Amino acid sequence: MANASFDSIPSVQKAWIYHEYGKSAEVLKFDDNVPVPQVKEDQVLIKVVAAALNPIDFKRMLGYIKAIGPEFDSPPPTVPGYDVAGVVVKVGSQVKKFKVGDEVYGDINELAIQKPKKFGSLAEYTAAEERVLALKPKNLSFAEAASLPLAIETAYEGLERTGFSAGQSILVLGGAGGVGTLLIQVAKHVFSASKVAATASTGKLDLLRSLGADLAIDYTKENFEDLLEKFDVVYDAVGGQSEKLAKAVKEGGKVVTIVGPATPPAFFFAITSTGTTLEKLEPYLESGKVKPVIDPKGQFPFSKTLEAFAYLETSRAIGKVVLYPIP
Repeated sequence: MANASFDSIPSVQKAWIYHEYGKSAEVLKFDDNVPVPQVKEDQVLIKVVAAALNPIDFKRMLGYIKAIGPEFDSPPPTVPGYDVAGVVVKVGSQVKKFKVGDEVYGDINELAIQKPKKFGSLAEYTAAEERVLALKPKNLSFAEAASLPLAIETAYEGLERTGFSAGQSILVLGGAGGVGTLLIQVAKHVFSASKVAATASTGKLDLLRSLGADLAIDYTKENFEDLLEKFDVVYDAVGGQSEKLAKAVKEGGKVVTIVGPATPPAFFFAITSTGTTLEKLEPYLESGKVKPVIDPKGQFPFSKTLEAFAYLETSRAIGKVVLYPIP
Protein backbone atom coordinates (compact mmCIF):
# COMPACT_ATOMS: atom_id res chain seq x y z
CA MET A 1 0.00 0.00 0.00
CA ALA A 2 1.35 3.42 -0.85
CA ASN A 3 2.20 5.69 2.04
CA ALA A 4 -1.10 7.31 2.94
CA SER A 5 -2.18 9.57 5.77
CA PHE A 6 -4.52 12.20 7.13
CA ASP A 7 -3.34 15.68 6.19
CA SER A 8 -3.86 17.09 9.66
CA ILE A 9 -1.22 15.13 11.62
CA PRO A 10 0.74 17.64 13.71
CA SER A 11 4.53 17.55 14.10
CA VAL A 12 4.36 17.76 17.90
CA GLN A 13 1.89 16.36 20.42
CA LYS A 14 0.96 15.89 24.07
CA ALA A 15 2.54 12.91 25.86
CA TRP A 16 3.69 11.64 29.25
CA ILE A 17 7.45 11.17 29.35
CA TYR A 18 10.25 10.38 31.79
CA HIS A 19 13.87 11.47 31.36
CA GLU A 20 15.34 9.40 34.20
CA TYR A 21 14.47 6.20 36.03
CA GLY A 22 12.45 6.44 39.24
CA LYS A 23 8.98 6.37 40.78
CA SER A 24 6.15 7.47 38.48
CA ALA A 25 5.07 10.23 40.88
CA GLU A 26 8.55 11.73 40.72
CA VAL A 27 9.82 11.23 37.16
CA LEU A 28 6.78 11.01 34.85
CA LYS A 29 5.97 14.43 33.39
CA PHE A 30 3.36 15.84 31.02
CA ASP A 31 4.86 17.45 27.90
CA ASP A 32 2.86 19.17 25.14
CA ASN A 33 5.81 19.50 22.78
CA VAL A 34 6.83 15.90 22.04
CA PRO A 35 7.59 15.03 18.39
CA VAL A 36 5.09 12.76 16.66
CA PRO A 37 7.01 9.57 15.74
CA GLN A 38 8.01 8.87 12.15
CA VAL A 39 6.46 5.78 10.59
CA LYS A 40 8.73 3.01 9.28
CA GLU A 41 7.69 1.07 6.19
CA ASP A 42 6.17 -1.81 8.22
CA GLN A 43 4.40 0.47 10.72
CA VAL A 44 1.20 2.43 11.06
CA LEU A 45 0.71 5.70 12.93
CA ILE A 46 -2.16 5.48 15.40
CA LYS A 47 -4.22 8.35 16.76
CA VAL A 48 -4.47 7.05 20.30
CA VAL A 49 -7.99 7.01 21.76
CA ALA A 50 -7.32 4.86 24.83
CA ALA A 51 -4.35 3.20 26.51
CA ALA A 52 -4.01 0.76 29.39
CA LEU A 53 -1.43 0.65 32.15
CA ASN A 54 0.38 -2.54 33.12
CA PRO A 55 2.75 -3.32 36.00
CA ILE A 56 5.56 -3.60 33.44
CA ASP A 57 5.15 0.14 32.77
CA PHE A 58 6.08 1.25 36.28
CA LYS A 59 8.63 -1.56 36.73
CA ARG A 60 10.41 -0.41 33.57
CA MET A 61 10.25 3.20 34.84
CA LEU A 62 11.89 2.04 38.08
CA GLY A 63 14.74 0.52 36.06
CA TYR A 64 13.87 -3.17 36.46
CA ILE A 65 14.30 -4.01 32.77
CA LYS A 66 17.59 -2.11 32.61
CA ALA A 67 18.73 -4.09 35.68
CA ILE A 68 18.46 -7.36 33.68
CA GLY A 69 21.20 -5.89 31.50
CA PRO A 70 21.73 -2.45 29.94
CA GLU A 71 21.01 -3.88 26.48
CA PHE A 72 17.46 -4.88 27.54
CA ASP A 73 15.96 -1.39 27.82
CA SER A 74 16.07 1.59 25.49
CA PRO A 75 17.47 4.45 27.62
CA PRO A 76 15.24 7.43 28.54
CA PRO A 77 13.68 9.74 27.52
CA THR A 78 10.77 7.32 27.29
CA VAL A 79 7.06 7.66 26.65
CA PRO A 80 5.64 4.63 28.52
CA GLY A 81 2.72 2.45 27.50
CA TYR A 82 2.36 -0.98 25.89
CA ASP A 83 -1.39 -1.25 25.24
CA VAL A 84 -3.18 0.96 22.73
CA ALA A 85 -6.53 1.33 20.97
CA GLY A 86 -7.04 3.95 18.32
CA VAL A 87 -7.44 4.88 14.67
CA VAL A 88 -4.88 4.43 11.90
CA VAL A 89 -3.96 7.84 10.44
CA LYS A 90 -0.92 6.87 8.36
CA VAL A 91 0.47 3.63 6.91
CA GLY A 92 3.99 2.68 5.90
CA SER A 93 4.77 1.59 2.35
CA GLN A 94 4.89 -2.14 3.19
CA VAL A 95 1.69 -2.27 5.26
CA LYS A 96 -0.94 -4.60 3.77
CA LYS A 97 -3.34 -5.40 6.61
CA PHE A 98 -4.57 -1.92 7.56
CA LYS A 99 -5.70 1.27 5.90
CA VAL A 100 -6.21 4.83 7.10
CA GLY A 101 -9.39 5.00 9.21
CA ASP A 102 -9.18 1.46 10.59
CA GLU A 103 -9.86 1.07 14.32
CA VAL A 104 -7.06 -1.08 15.77
CA TYR A 105 -5.66 -2.30 19.06
CA GLY A 106 -2.60 -4.13 20.30
CA ASP A 107 0.45 -4.35 22.55
CA ILE A 108 2.97 -2.27 20.61
CA ASN A 109 6.08 -3.89 22.14
CA GLU A 110 6.75 -7.16 20.35
CA LEU A 111 9.16 -8.35 23.07
CA ALA A 112 8.01 -7.26 26.51
CA ILE A 113 11.42 -7.06 28.18
CA GLN A 114 13.82 -6.77 25.26
CA LYS A 115 14.20 -3.22 23.96
CA PRO A 116 10.59 -2.04 24.37
CA LYS A 117 9.89 1.10 22.36
CA LYS A 118 11.12 4.51 23.53
CA PHE A 119 7.80 5.84 22.26
CA GLY A 120 4.82 4.10 23.85
CA SER A 121 1.07 4.60 23.95
CA LEU A 122 0.73 7.39 26.54
CA ALA A 123 0.59 10.01 23.82
CA GLU A 124 -1.77 11.43 21.21
CA TYR A 125 -0.01 9.46 18.47
CA THR A 126 2.16 6.34 18.48
CA ALA A 127 3.69 4.11 15.81
CA ALA A 128 3.52 0.32 15.78
CA GLU A 129 4.33 -2.55 13.43
CA GLU A 130 1.28 -3.98 11.70
CA ARG A 131 2.15 -7.48 12.99
CA VAL A 132 1.43 -6.52 16.63
CA LEU A 133 -2.00 -5.04 15.84
CA ALA A 134 -5.48 -6.31 15.05
CA LEU A 135 -8.76 -4.72 14.09
CA LYS A 136 -10.72 -3.67 17.17
CA PRO A 137 -13.73 -5.93 17.81
CA LYS A 138 -16.80 -3.90 16.83
CA ASN A 139 -18.66 -4.58 20.07
CA LEU A 140 -15.88 -3.22 22.30
CA SER A 141 -15.32 0.41 23.22
CA PHE A 142 -11.84 1.84 22.74
CA ALA A 143 -11.27 1.73 26.51
CA GLU A 144 -12.32 -1.93 26.66
CA ALA A 145 -10.12 -2.82 23.69
CA ALA A 146 -7.11 -1.00 25.14
CA SER A 147 -7.46 -3.00 28.36
CA LEU A 148 -6.91 -6.32 26.62
CA PRO A 149 -3.77 -6.88 24.51
CA LEU A 150 -0.84 -7.48 26.87
CA ALA A 151 -2.98 -9.23 29.49
CA ILE A 152 -5.04 -11.46 27.20
CA GLU A 153 -2.03 -12.40 25.08
CA THR A 154 -0.15 -13.27 28.28
CA ALA A 155 -3.06 -15.47 29.38
CA TYR A 156 -3.41 -17.21 26.01
CA GLU A 157 0.27 -17.66 25.18
CA GLY A 158 1.09 -18.85 28.71
CA LEU A 159 -1.55 -21.58 28.42
CA GLU A 160 -0.19 -22.53 24.99
CA ARG A 161 3.35 -22.83 26.42
CA THR A 162 2.12 -25.29 29.06
CA GLY A 163 0.38 -27.43 26.43
CA PHE A 164 -2.94 -26.81 28.18
CA SER A 165 -5.86 -28.59 26.51
CA ALA A 166 -9.56 -29.38 26.85
CA GLY A 167 -10.48 -31.37 29.92
CA GLN A 168 -7.49 -30.28 32.00
CA SER A 169 -7.62 -28.39 35.31
CA ILE A 170 -5.87 -25.15 36.22
CA LEU A 171 -5.13 -23.11 39.33
CA VAL A 172 -4.79 -19.36 38.72
CA LEU A 173 -2.94 -17.33 41.35
CA GLY A 174 -4.08 -13.72 41.26
CA GLY A 175 -7.47 -14.30 39.69
CA ALA A 176 -8.75 -10.74 40.13
CA GLY A 177 -5.81 -8.97 38.48
CA GLY A 178 -5.32 -7.80 34.91
CA VAL A 179 -4.05 -11.15 33.62
CA GLY A 180 -6.01 -13.32 36.06
CA THR A 181 -9.47 -12.02 35.16
CA LEU A 182 -8.81 -12.87 31.50
CA LEU A 183 -6.96 -16.11 32.24
CA ILE A 184 -9.99 -17.58 34.03
CA GLN A 185 -12.17 -16.79 31.01
CA VAL A 186 -9.67 -17.94 28.38
CA ALA A 187 -8.97 -21.23 30.20
CA LYS A 188 -12.69 -21.91 30.57
CA HIS A 189 -14.15 -20.71 27.28
CA VAL A 190 -11.28 -20.90 24.77
CA PHE A 191 -9.33 -23.94 26.05
CA SER A 192 -12.37 -25.73 27.58
CA ALA A 193 -10.80 -26.41 30.97
CA SER A 194 -12.56 -29.07 33.06
CA LYS A 195 -11.97 -27.08 36.24
CA VAL A 196 -10.71 -23.56 36.92
CA ALA A 197 -9.66 -22.66 40.46
CA ALA A 198 -8.44 -19.16 41.27
CA THR A 199 -7.23 -17.17 44.27
CA ALA A 200 -8.25 -13.67 45.39
CA SER A 201 -9.08 -11.77 48.57
CA THR A 202 -12.47 -12.12 50.30
CA GLY A 203 -14.31 -9.30 48.50
CA LYS A 204 -13.35 -10.50 45.03
CA LEU A 205 -14.49 -14.14 45.16
CA ASP A 206 -17.88 -13.48 43.55
CA LEU A 207 -16.11 -11.79 40.65
CA LEU A 208 -13.98 -14.91 40.09
CA ARG A 209 -17.11 -17.07 40.02
CA SER A 210 -18.84 -14.69 37.59
CA LEU A 211 -15.87 -15.00 35.23
CA GLY A 212 -16.10 -18.80 35.22
CA ALA A 213 -14.04 -20.01 38.18
CA ASP A 214 -15.39 -23.30 39.55
CA LEU A 215 -13.47 -22.88 42.79
CA ALA A 216 -12.76 -19.42 44.26
CA ILE A 217 -10.08 -19.58 46.97
CA ASP A 218 -9.78 -16.84 49.59
CA TYR A 219 -6.01 -16.54 50.04
CA THR A 220 -6.52 -14.60 53.28
CA LYS A 221 -8.13 -17.70 54.83
CA GLU A 222 -6.61 -20.75 53.13
CA ASN A 223 -3.34 -21.77 51.49
CA PHE A 224 -3.65 -23.03 47.92
CA GLU A 225 -0.70 -25.39 48.49
CA ASP A 226 -2.68 -27.21 51.23
CA LEU A 227 -5.55 -28.19 48.92
CA LEU A 228 -5.97 -31.94 48.60
CA GLU A 229 -6.79 -31.48 44.92
CA LYS A 230 -3.87 -30.99 42.53
CA PHE A 231 -3.98 -29.34 39.09
CA ASP A 232 -2.66 -30.04 35.61
CA VAL A 233 -1.41 -26.45 35.33
CA VAL A 234 -0.61 -23.83 37.95
CA TYR A 235 -0.41 -20.32 36.48
CA ASP A 236 1.17 -17.78 38.83
CA ALA A 237 0.22 -14.19 38.00
CA VAL A 238 1.40 -12.89 41.39
CA GLY A 239 5.01 -14.02 41.92
CA GLY A 240 7.09 -14.64 45.02
CA GLN A 241 5.64 -18.08 45.74
CA SER A 242 7.90 -20.42 43.78
CA GLU A 243 8.48 -22.92 46.58
CA LYS A 244 4.70 -23.38 47.11
CA LEU A 245 3.77 -23.86 43.45
CA ALA A 246 5.13 -27.40 43.16
CA LYS A 247 2.80 -28.54 45.97
CA ALA A 248 -0.31 -27.62 43.97
CA VAL A 249 0.53 -29.27 40.64
CA LYS A 250 -0.10 -32.87 39.60
CA GLU A 251 2.85 -35.11 38.86
CA GLY A 252 3.87 -34.33 35.30
CA GLY A 253 1.92 -31.05 35.34
CA LYS A 254 3.23 -27.60 34.41
CA VAL A 255 3.89 -24.50 36.49
CA VAL A 256 4.23 -21.12 34.78
CA THR A 257 4.92 -17.71 36.30
CA ILE A 258 4.85 -14.28 34.70
CA VAL A 259 6.60 -12.65 37.64
CA GLY A 260 10.22 -13.81 37.91
CA PRO A 261 12.45 -15.21 39.12
CA ALA A 262 11.18 -18.77 38.77
CA THR A 263 12.58 -21.85 40.47
CA PRO A 264 11.91 -25.32 39.04
CA PRO A 265 9.47 -26.81 38.33
CA ALA A 266 8.12 -23.35 37.49
CA PHE A 267 9.24 -21.63 34.31
CA PHE A 268 9.18 -17.89 33.64
CA PHE A 269 7.38 -16.64 30.56
CA ALA A 270 7.16 -13.24 28.84
CA ILE A 271 4.94 -12.77 25.80
CA THR A 272 5.79 -12.09 22.22
CA SER A 273 3.11 -9.60 21.18
CA THR A 274 1.30 -10.55 18.00
CA GLY A 275 -1.92 -9.46 16.35
CA THR A 276 -2.45 -13.12 15.38
CA THR A 277 -3.38 -13.99 18.97
CA LEU A 278 -5.89 -11.14 19.11
CA GLU A 279 -7.38 -12.32 15.81
CA LYS A 280 -7.75 -15.89 17.17
CA LEU A 281 -9.58 -14.52 20.21
CA GLU A 282 -11.85 -12.17 18.24
CA PRO A 283 -14.82 -14.62 18.02
CA TYR A 284 -14.81 -15.05 21.81
CA LEU A 285 -14.63 -11.30 22.38
CA GLU A 286 -17.34 -10.50 19.82
CA SER A 287 -19.67 -13.18 21.24
CA GLY A 288 -19.12 -11.91 24.78
CA LYS A 289 -17.80 -15.27 26.02
CA VAL A 290 -14.61 -13.45 27.02
CA LYS A 291 -15.15 -9.98 28.44
CA PRO A 292 -12.76 -7.15 29.29
CA VAL A 293 -12.58 -6.35 33.00
CA ILE A 294 -11.83 -2.73 33.91
CA ASP A 295 -11.66 -1.76 37.58
CA PRO A 296 -14.82 0.18 38.59
CA LYS A 297 -12.54 3.04 39.68
CA GLY A 298 -9.92 2.29 37.03
CA GLN A 299 -10.79 4.62 34.14
CA PHE A 300 -8.83 7.87 34.23
CA PRO A 301 -8.66 10.81 31.80
CA PHE A 302 -5.28 11.48 30.17
CA SER A 303 -4.66 14.43 32.50
CA LYS A 304 -4.90 12.06 35.51
CA THR A 305 -2.19 9.63 34.36
CA LEU A 306 -0.18 10.04 37.58
CA GLU A 307 -3.28 9.15 39.61
CA ALA A 308 -3.82 6.13 37.35
CA PHE A 309 -0.27 4.92 38.03
CA ALA A 310 -0.72 5.50 41.77
CA TYR A 311 -3.87 3.34 41.70
CA LEU A 312 -2.19 0.56 39.68
CA GLU A 313 0.80 0.60 42.03
CA THR A 314 -1.42 -0.27 45.03
CA SER A 315 -1.74 -3.78 43.48
CA ARG A 316 -5.40 -3.67 44.52
CA ALA A 317 -6.98 -2.94 41.14
CA ILE A 318 -9.57 -5.41 39.84
CA GLY A 319 -8.81 -6.19 36.21
CA LYS A 320 -7.30 -3.28 34.33
CA VAL A 321 -6.58 0.44 34.71
CA VAL A 322 -7.12 2.49 31.54
CA LEU A 323 -6.63 6.02 30.25
CA TYR A 324 -9.55 7.37 28.24
CA PRO A 325 -10.07 9.64 26.44
CA ILE A 326 -6.65 10.60 25.09
CA PRO A 327 -6.50 13.53 25.25
